[in-house]
Amino acid sequence: MEFSTEIFRVTDQSKIKLSDVPTELNEGIDKIQATDLLARLKYEMFQLQEKLYAENKHSLLIIFQAMDAAGKDSAIKHVMSGLNPQGCQVYSFKQPTSEELDHDFLWRHYKALPERGRIGIHNRSHYENVLVCKVHPTFASNESQVPLSQINDKFWKSRYKSIRNFEEHLNASGTTVIKFFLNISKEEQKKRFLKRIEDPAKNWKFSSSDLIEREQWENYMKAYEDVFEATSTDESRWFIIPADKKWFARVAICKIIVDTLKAIDPKYPVLEEKESDSLQESKEKLLSGD
Repeated sequence: MEFSTEIFRVTDQSKIKLSDVPTELNEGIDKIQATDLLARLKYEMFQLQEKLYAENKHSLLIIFQAMDAAGKDSAIKHVMSGLNPQGCQVYSFKQPTSEELDHDFLWRHYKALPERGRIGIHNRSHYENVLVCKVHPTFASNESQVPLSQINDKFWKSRYKSIRNFEEHLNASGTTVIKFFLNISKEEQKKRFLKRIEDPAKNWKFSSSDLIEREQWENYMKAYEDVFEATSTDESRWFIIPADKKWFARVAICKIIVDTLKAIDPKYPVLEEKESDSLQESKEKLLSGD
């Protein structure tokens, strides 16, 4: 069973109000059907990745953003598990180091871009600089060496413009960018936090700071809405994925990646006539020898 993922896409004309966007959907499939569909999509993604790697002309950058406990890590684990590790790399961005703070905010993300032929996955990304930094302006002031009084609308518009230009440059250079926001409800986040606290095997996933960020929920929603409005383009797409049901989110993410790779349309290299003749000679030598 197939379904369209266009309903999750943010267009550059959109003015998103996240309170109106569903956090739970199933698009006519159940959990068992989703398991089968995910397996088929992962195999299709593997085949497309092999062509992407062999062709060595294009790359794919996949960005994951979300509130805590929305399922970014598990989505990456389950969706990407079928890929060839040689052609895939995952970066998880934490608080910037002193070296990173001595450069512009895009520097460390530029360093982590996928080479041609590879799929790069960024668990959090350069968007933290217009999300957590916008909710906590002192972070932006400290890392940019700009007085707090100058962290204003002009400052954020400049950052959005830098991000658009950065992603436009990537697309022009052969790197397709797709961006996922895993849209979890506040109620579901509460349930997952409680599971982390109650399960000793998951205690390490929870921090008291998670509750401090949870108190800023509405501010984060507004920051995300501003991001979608300012940085959604046809070339660099945002997809808002309903994340209350992890199994559905994984299927939706995988299908979007497969559709994106199909649009890139990678192909196995075709040998030139001289190389093809040399290949045939090598075959004949192998068949005639020991």
